[in-house]
Amino acid sequence: MPLWYPISIVGYQIREKGCTAAQEVGFTLSDGIEFVNAFIERGMGVDTFGPRLSFMWNAHNDFFEEIAKYRAARRIWARIMKERFKAKNPRSMQLRFHTQTSGVSLTAQQPMNNAVRVAIQGLAAVLGGTQSLHTDSIDEAMALPTEESVKLAVRTQHVIAHESGVANTVDPMAGSFFVESLTKDIEDEAMAYIEEIDKRGGVIECIDNGYIQSEVTKSAYAYQTKVEKKEEIIVGVNDFIEDEEAEPNLLEIDEGFERRMVQSLEDLKASRDQSAVDRTLDKLREAAFRDENLMDTTMEAAKAYATLRELWDVYKERWGSFDEKSHLTGI
Repeated sequence: MPLWYPISIVGYQIREKGCTAAQEVGFTLSDGIEFVNAFIERGMGVDTFGPRLSFMWNAHNDFFEEIAKYRAARRIWARIMKERFKAKNPRSMQLRFHTQTSGVSLTAQQPMNNAVRVAIQGLAAVLGGTQSLHTDSIDEAMALPTEESVKLAVRTQHVIAHESGVANTVDPMAGSFFVESLTKDIEDEAMAYIEEIDKRGGVIECIDNGYIQSEVTKSAYAYQTKVEKKEEIIVGVNDFIEDEEAEPNLLEIDEGFERRMVQSLEDLKASRDQSAVDRTLDKLREAAFRDENLMDTTMEAAKAYATLRELWDVYKERWGSFDEKSHLTGI
């Protein structure tokens, strides 16, 4: 694998499924540990690939908790890379990350409120040290975003970057007793999860036996219970409800779009060199069954105009489909 490839470890989706901030850190950094171990087992030095590692986090509604989450993750990762993997390059110890605001927090009720949610989440991500940011659009709980809502999402970033002043200093929340205390709490809880996952055989084993899924499901259930009891208020959903709401302007997809896309795919298959497609897919299949790195062979098949479904069918033939397991108790 060329060393310039970025290696991104994603924690965003697991937060969208309902885990807590501390679980997001613990589970995602455990995933990072698995990546590092895998590269080292293949003979690569930690400082060879360490500077290319990056993470993707979610940005949720609890403003200070989210800031503390990013700060805790940065501290834990630096310590793991330095003490556990003996990294020497300071760049290997840096936790570089992208953040996307929380899609699951957006509501179909009173969708204009989502603009406030996204602004708060984006601001927390910047205060927590994110290197890049994706802000969701206000209508994504109902449909694909309109051009107008996308522009508002982008302008939210522009206002944060150019008008708020929060990007003018590194770690602007450092020294706040509340934020420092919350950072330590999340750090301790996340480390407890990392240690538990280590004891259980690593993150892959904990996915296969359903441990991580079970923990996430319990957290999601606990949160939803609080919402239904109004112990957690979601404006416009379980409080501050309006009997009549204006119909939002949603993006409507022309029914002919699907037909045009199908026809485009059929035209592609008719015009491509089918022998080249078959040859590259066979090469990919052979590499998969030899457990080789598939980046180059996948790219070769894609350049021959193999479709995503055709690529996926090769992967599925080799590894099957993931069957998510969860062993729930106490619910």
